[in-house]
Amino acid sequence: MVTCWERSSSRAWSRSAACRSSGLCRAPPSCPHCGLPQDRYRTLYDGHWVLLEPRILVPAHTIPPRRRWIITTDGTAMNLWDAEPLPGTRCRIAHRMVCPYLPHDDPWPWTTALRQENERRAQRLFNLPDGWALPDAG
Repeated sequence: MVTCWERSSSRAWSRSAACRSSGLCRAPPSCPHCGLPQDRYRTLYDGHWVLLEPRILVPAHTIPPRRRWIITTDGTAMNLWDAEPLPGTRCRIAHRMVCPYLPHDDPWPWTTALRQENERRAQRLFNLPDGWALPDAG
């Protein structure tokens, strides 16, 4: 498998050397609903991938069961289902849990806050302020 995009130390996406030589490059994944960039990981199920919220790593005991994602040493995302995490374990969350344009069914205040932040970020991508226009360049 060719890794086409990788994050540099500045957290910017860049094409990997393997990608440049293979010609198989695609853009970093983004949510089809809100358009925000995501981290895509393969799962233990053949042919299935999950979009995880980028740069969000939270204590696993604060995440409800079946929504905890752990990244294994080989880069595969594994859902813990109902397993109780070990103390100090940190996990990732699926983007669909905090996507502002998908229905949500959770009462957790921190996911609501993250969903609101994602909505603000998504609006900056698509919605320009009222009355905005290009400046007159003469």
